[in-house]
Amino acid sequence: MRALLVVNPAATTTSARTRDVLLHALASEMKLEAVTTEYRGHARDLGRQAAESGNTDLVVALGGDGTVNEVVNGLLHHGPDPEGLPGLAVVPGGSTNVFARALGLPNDPVEATGALLDALREKRERTVGLGLAAGTPGTEDEAVPSRWFTFNAGLGFDAGVVGRVEQQRERGRRSTHALYLMQAVRQLLGEPDRRRGSITLETPGADPVTDLVLSLVCNTAPWTYLGNRPVYASPKASFDTGLDVLGLSRLSTAAVVRYGTQLLTSSPERGPQGKHAHSFHDLDRFTLHSKVPLPLQMDGDHLGLRTSVTFTGVRRALRVIV
Repeated sequence: MRALLVVNPAATTTSARTRDVLLHALASEMKLEAVTTEYRGHARDLGRQAAESGNTDLVVALGGDGTVNEVVNGLLHHGPDPEGLPGLAVVPGGSTNVFARALGLPNDPVEATGALLDALREKRERTVGLGLAAGTPGTEDEAVPSRWFTFNAGLGFDAGVVGRVEQQRERGRRSTHALYLMQAVRQLLGEPDRRRGSITLETPGADPVTDLVLSLVCNTAPWTYLGNRPVYASPKASFDTGLDVLGLSRLSTAAVVRYGTQLLTSSPERGPQGKHAHSFHDLDRFTLHSKVPLPLQMDGDHLGLRTSVTFTGVRRALRVIV
């Protein structure tokens, strides 16, 4: 088997020594080429080159969710082809690793490498669905390139939190769950429209849902993790279905306490519910419009401001080693 190992040297939870151990373990089982990323978008370029080369069977992403997202976007640059494209394997090296953990992989990179080698020997794989986001035709965002995401996306509040965290990381702060919680509080205090949002959700054949303050798009459950605690915004979301959405139409103090508590105590059977919570399951296509430009994030990567984004759930998009 010919494999490409894409290594993010800035991965939060792996040292250079650990990466060397993982590299040697993988190289003992396959013909391996390892490349260390050198700039933002490099993992995407490497994934695309692997897809276009025709001589790579597997791409292994060693890093966090951002590295995985870039590799996936490179592999699917010309569209999904599960049988024709290289498979994807993930060795988690980030602070949260939602995609890897949602696949059932260990969060420890050494244990995950062992699980990956077992899966390769036993030929265990699955084909997962992914989300695709693009600028909405006929809007000012029409020309924005489309982008794949593996586990979640968001327009508005959560993307603002991601943007704040990225600013802190650029200043030398380490990405931690405490940092995310701190920036979430600051984003909430700075939210100008906590009682009446600017987001409208439109789905074909249904009445629009207006005045949303927050919109979380989920391709799997859980939505994220706080340490070892899974957080379920849309418990029914799955790699085997379309996309799920949780929208909140109010972020008043009482609403924050209510829905924040529900998120922290959520489970695979129950997510946030209430008068201002709007949940949608297994959507193939929908659009989020905003009256004002709002931040957009995908897989924890801040992508700037948007006023209209169309989301598509693409089933059986990518072959993953599990």
